[in-house]
Amino acid sequence: MSTWGQGEYPLMAERLEPAAVAAVEAAGVSAGERVLDVAAGTGNAALLAAVRGARVVGVDFEPALLAVAARRSKDRGLAVQWLPGDAGALPVADESADVVLSVFGVMYASDHAAAARELARVAAPAARVVLACWAPGSVMPAMGQVLGAYLPPPPPGGPPSRWGDAEALAGLLGVAGLRLARTSVRRLELDFDDAGACARFLVRTAGHVMSEHARLSREGRWDDLLADMRAFVEDRAEFVGGRLALPLEYLLAEADKRSAGAAVHTGGLEAY
Repeated sequence: MSTWGQGEYPLMAERLEPAAVAAVEAAGVSAGERVLDVAAGTGNAALLAAVRGARVVGVDFEPALLAVAARRSKDRGLAVQWLPGDAGALPVADESADVVLSVFGVMYASDHAAAARELARVAAPAARVVLACWAPGSVMPAMGQVLGAYLPPPPPGGPPSRWGDAEALAGLLGVAGLRLARTSVRRLELDFDDAGACARFLVRTAGHVMSEHARLSREGRWDDLLADMRAFVEDRAEFVGGRLALPLEYLLAEADKRSAGAAVHTGGLEAY
């Protein structure tokens, strides 16, 4: 089990489903198409594609999340093939997907270049590749800076938010043989009664944080972490109708295998 299997990440995944809806809609998934969901997690995008009648494969390296995804597909009577595998070495054949999706998944690959090459390898010649990735400076990447004082150093390989920067993503995908065709910055919101509830939710759903709970408690630093997270939420949150709303901005990116170097259409901020 990786740290993704610790904590209560499936609760966060429920809150992030609107981004999966946006990705599946942007891809225009239709019945009969072959869809691959890379770093599928609990299966949000894969299940939405299956509802549309697509033939879906979901890949993730964390067994606990794949087990949740499998239960969800069984409960809904949806036929999805769930495979263990890493984004840098996907267990599927070349050019086997008409649509390649990844929602807050491939961005966490340990080797960004290898993951980009895999996206290109598995995509059929006319495939659509749609990614949702946290924008640099948005809440999720910024939260990592707050937690940095309490957690071990992140693994090498570059910040995941590199995938959420349109210019950086165009370069990353371009080297792999994919053309970034269109991007837009989207936003979803997490709503809570107050900053404390929000901070506790962010912590309990972050496996890499919960994995350090025992050590930080022994060191007398766990309460400090929670206090810093609450201050972070208070700084970032908005109040809507008397409730706290934490805005999460992400880049929705569409790519294909057409000629590299073509202009990228960038849109403004959209709420979803």
